[in-house]
Amino acid sequence: MSDRHPDGSARPRGDFGPRDRRATASTPEQRLLDHRGPGDWVHTDPWRVLRIHSEFIEGFGALAELPRAVSIFGSARVGETSDAYRDTRRLAGKFVDAGYAVITGGGPGVMEAGNRGATDADGLSVGLGIELPHEQGMNRWVELGLNFRYFFTRKTMFVKYSQAFVCMPGGFGTLDELSEALTLVQTGKITRFPIVLVGTAFWDGLVRWLRDALVAEGMIDESDMDLIHVTDSLDDAVRFVVEAHRELDEDARPTVDGPTGPAGEVGPQ
Repeated sequence: MSDRHPDGSARPRGDFGPRDRRATASTPEQRLLDHRGPGDWVHTDPWRVLRIHSEFIEGFGALAELPRAVSIFGSARVGETSDAYRDTRRLAGKFVDAGYAVITGGGPGVMEAGNRGATDADGLSVGLGIELPHEQGMNRWVELGLNFRYFFTRKTMFVKYSQAFVCMPGGFGTLDELSEALTLVQTGKITRFPIVLVGTAFWDGLVRWLRDALVAEGMIDESDMDLIHVTDSLDDAVRFVVEAHRELDEDARPTVDGPTGPAGEVGPQ
């Protein structure tokens, strides 16, 4: 049976259905963090802990066998005819050709373009969605999709199962993912992985501010700027990620002292 719809989009696998939808504009995460109102939160928060626990279990179970993957972030507000959409679609295909699965937030705009590009290239297209007021739902190009109630469980999945972050032009959500990735790598909480910003004109103001304010004021080290690679070239973005992983793989190879047998096998000790 084909894994594609007649129009080429993915036949979805995973949990796409709405969960705990209510006639309110608030989100489960907002209700968790909001302490206003009566004290019934004493009784409801323990149950929310179980829901959070279940989201981690669902995510870990669904993504456990995911191959090496790159997450692509960017604006949900760009249209299909925009440069950002077209570039993201092409970029996702290039990552698939390089052997990567593609993960996005599963929504419209740049996220849709990333999933669509991965599907175009017959790669694995993953969407990690979030329940939000007025959310449009998972785009039709997602093959493996999960919906999350809470941003922090969703972010854990991005970090745990992505080996690179690529940021296309985007808004607060893109900046949030970027700053979190930079913080985790800078502080050594995760193994250093490549972080790429595509679009020098778009990101120039941010990069200059990082140098002129944060580095100049001693808020970050000059070497921290090396955590970011900024480019206009889609091929360069892919090449940077591939080369970074090649170096990481070489550094991770165990070194064995003592005699070795044929083909580098460890001999009798």
